[in-house]
Amino acid sequence: MALGGLVVAAFALLLVLGTWQVQRMQWKEALLSRIEEQLSQQPLDLAEVEAAQSRGDPIEYQPVTLSGQFEHERERHFFATHEGQSGFYVYTPLRLADGRAVFVNRGFVPFDLKSPSTRPAGQVAGTVSVTGLAREQPAAKPSWLVPENDSAKNIFYWKDLGAMASSAAVPGSILPFFVDADATSSPGGWPVGGVTMVNLPNNHLQYAVTWYGLALALAAVSLLMLIRSRRHANSAPDETAET
Repeated sequence: MALGGLVVAAFALLLVLGTWQVQRMQWKEALLSRIEEQLSQQPLDLAEVEAAQSRGDPIEYQPVTLSGQFEHERERHFFATHEGQSGFYVYTPLRLADGRAVFVNRGFVPFDLKSPSTRPAGQVAGTVSVTGLAREQPAAKPSWLVPENDSAKNIFYWKDLGAMASSAAVPGSILPFFVDADATSSPGGWPVGGVTMVNLPNNHLQYAVTWYGLALALAAVSLLMLIRSRRHANSAPDETAET
């Protein structure tokens, strides 16, 4: 009886896990569809993106256009790889006309171009226009496997907006999201813009098939064992019979 109970519980758990993966798959497909539709839209003004975020609407990967002046002396460096090369994404505060600032991911530079002095042509002055994608700030470090940010050395392993702003001593109000600049928004060669990768894996169908398959295998093995057990019981000699 105890073994049977464990089998039933395991079977039910496998079905629950499979169904959960199906639900996750449906959620992921809806998310990917929304992002694909969003990427095909014309860029919104920054004010429209702010309004959408205030309403609680998703703004991740929302095309946006904005203008302001880069504060290059406050740029922050996020450890990254691009086309097989290691280096940094350069996050630079863009000072808006109303005095607020937004951190813009201007793109990638290799290790030997980490210092702004090595790429003066890319340190554009004056008012510039930026087109890119709005990116939500993470609520916390993505995983314990991700190293801690090293603000003192200006090396960030996850996008802690508060730490970036405080370590760069950015004055005034800072918008609560990032903007990833596209390739047209990075004159001077470095940083290389347009580095955003919209690559959300959707393996939930595979996982669902795995869980349901295990449930089916468990049911088949349990049924086979039950049949064999009954056959053995029926074929055993009756020890109580008279001799």
